[in-house]
Amino acid sequence: MNFVRRLLPVLAVSAAAIADAQTPLAPGPLNGRVQGHTYVAPEGLFRVPLPVLAELGGRITDTANSVTFIDDFNYVFTIAWVEISPERKRELETGSMREFLTTFFANQVMPDFQAAFRGAQAESARYAPGIYDAALLVYTLLPGGSMFSHKLTFVSPNETIPDAKRGNLVVVREGYIFILSTEIVERVLERRTYSLTKEEENDILRRRLVEMLGKMEFAPKPDQGDTPPPPTP
Repeated sequence: MNFVRRLLPVLAVSAAAIADAQTPLAPGPLNGRVQGHTYVAPEGLFRVPLPVLAELGGRITDTANSVTFIDDFNYVFTIAWVEISPERKRELETGSMREFLTTFFANQVMPDFQAAFRGAQAESARYAPGIYDAALLVYTLLPGGSMFSHKLTFVSPNETIPDAKRGNLVVVREGYIFILSTEIVERVLERRTYSLTKEEENDILRRRLVEMLGKMEFAPKPDQGDTPPPPTP
C-alpha cells in the first residue's frame, strides 16, 4: 500500500464517503479526543480549537495520522501528519527546506491525488519562507474531487462541473511533516455564477490555511524549546 495513502487517507477521500459519514461532532471512538472546544490529536501531538459546531452539522473524522473537520455549510478542513524518518531527516539536514517540502509533496502526496481523481494536477505552488521556518503552498485541481459534490442540484447532462480546488500547506514542526488542506467549495457549487479569479482563490485559500496553522499548538519534543511564535499572515 502506498506510504502516504496509508497515513493520509482523508486527503483523498471521496465526497460520497464523507456525505454518508453522518457522525456527531464528538463521535466515539476517536483516535484523538475532543476536550471542551478543542481537538487534541493522538498522543497529544497538537491541539487546535474546533472550527465546526454540532449545531451546524459539524463533525470530526480522524485516523491515527489525520483529522478532517466538516459541516453542512460548505466548510471542510483536513490536517494530516507524517513523522520524519531518519532517512528524511538526513535529506532535510543536507538539503534546503524548499527542496525537502517540494520533493515530499511531489513524490508522496500528489500521486495519491492523481490516483484518487483522474486528471488531478498541481495548478501552482509557492514556497513561503515567512510562514514559520518555511512552508510550501500548493494549489491543486481535482476533477470530481469536491467534498460537497453531493449538494449539486439541477445539473444538465451536457454541463461540465468545475474541478474542485484545494489549497495545501506543507510545513515541518517538532519532527513531523504537517499537511493542511482545504477546499474553496463555492467554485463547484456556484458554477455559472462563480466569478473569483485564480489569484483571488489562492489568496482566500492561503489565508484560511495560515489562519488554521496559527491556531495549532504543537507539543514540543523533550529536547526542544518552547513552541515558536505564530506564522506571519
